Amino acid sequence: MTAFAPVLRKLVVAAAALLAVAAAPSPAHATPEPKAPEEFVALRDVDPTIIQEMRYITPHNFVGEPIDGYKKPMCILTEPAAKALHKAQRALLRKGYSLKVYDCYRPQRAVDHFVRWAKDLRDERMKEEFYPLVDKSRLFADGYIAEKSGHSRGSTVDLTVVKLPAAPTRPYVPGEPLTPCYGPRSERFPDNSVDMGTGFDCFDTLSHTDDPRVTKQQRAHRDLLRGALAKEGFVNLPEEWWHFTHKPELFPDTYFDFPVSRRSLSGHGSWHTSD
Repeated sequence: MTAFAPVLRKLVVAAAALLAVAAAPSPAHATPEPKAPEEFVALRDVDPTIIQEMRYITPHNFVGEPIDGYKKPMCILTEPAAKALHKAQRALLRKGYSLKVYDCYRPQRAVDHFVRWAKDLRDERMKEEFYPLVDKSRLFADGYIAEKSGHSRGSTVDLTVVKLPAAPTRPYVPGEPLTPCYGPRSERFPDNSVDMGTGFDCFDTLSHTDDPRVTKQQRAHRDLLRGALAKEGFVNLPEEWWHFTHKPELFPDTYFDFPVSRRSLSGHGSWHTSD
């Protein structure tokens, strides 16, 4: 071994160390979350009397787990849609009822979560409640799941009517026995909503707003909701008694992906009703 060998070995080790440092990935920089355009508002700032039971931040939904993009249990909508809900709420309050929202603006990442779940035919943990009569392989073909949602445009809302004074709805316990969403009200998961004939997000034809099989009282409740919202420019999706879109939409062709959180609205000025 020559006198230069130890020196050469040190040089090789040092060079290897330098190469390893150079090849190591640099620390990841967190990409800032997108913000909501200034035309979006928190519904609670516009009308704090409307009840909010935001389902997709909880595991009580057809997927069975909290959905991507929901960071706070809050309803965000475009300002015209929120203002129109406020007007509908005033009319319902005079009759002894309140609106209750289940879902409002929905990030595109949440829709992507639904799509991934729908493609996994093995995951049927919530089937007994939300789609007992529908084969999961049919969810796309039957229109229950799609790769785009009007909710992501900000003017669509899922909601119901509650008789006042509103009793609290007990929380869902993951793993508890499930019952069909289309069953009699006494057998469905408890909800302080008036009886609409099915639960929210029930993948069944009985959810069609004008399905002839609902009782007279259930029809009256659906008509109460539809009538109050129609007066303020909302159009119902015929396949879902709970689904309404305010027209004309402020963003008819844009699908947003900012998360549901107060931070998404940071920098917005306060919004107050004028009456």
